[in-house]
Parts: sequence; C-alpha cells; structure tokens
Amino acid sequence: MRVQTAYSPQFEDVLFHVLLPLAAYATLVGSAYVARAKIGGALFAVSGAALLLLFSGIHNAWDAVTYHVFVSKQRARGDERHG
Repeated sequence: MRVQTAYSPQFEDVLFHVLLPLAAYATLVGSAYVARAKIGGALFAVSGAALLLLFSGIHNAWDAVTYHVFVSKQRARGDERHG
C-alpha cells in the first residue's frame, strides 16, 4: 500500500481507516479496566465504541464502492475514446 502511486490518502482516509478505529479499540480496552468500578459506564463506552466501528465501517465501504465506480467509469470512457 505504501509503494503504490495511484492514490494519495487524504486526511479523511486516515481518519476513518486509522484514527477512529484506533479510538474505538482504545475505548474498548479502557472500558475493560473501568468495568470493575462502574459497570454502567463501561457498557456505555462499549456501545459507543461499537457504534463508532459500525459507522466508520459503513463509511469505508461506501467510500470504496464509490471510488471504484467512478474510477471504472472514467477508465471505460477512456477505453471507448482510444479503442
């Protein structure tokens, strides 16, 4: 991934593919330690982390599909013009 030159990751890509999942997993680890003292707060943190992972996964899937569709359309148009 690092050696490819076709696409340069933007901040949004780093945010949704790295930072938000990292924050969600850190919240899960933190909630495991908090669970002994405050079970309600720990469960609330787990639910928040699960929602964060769900929404970032939906965003990443949508982003990948739209990128693929638009790149395929552009390549198909280019092939029609040159072929």
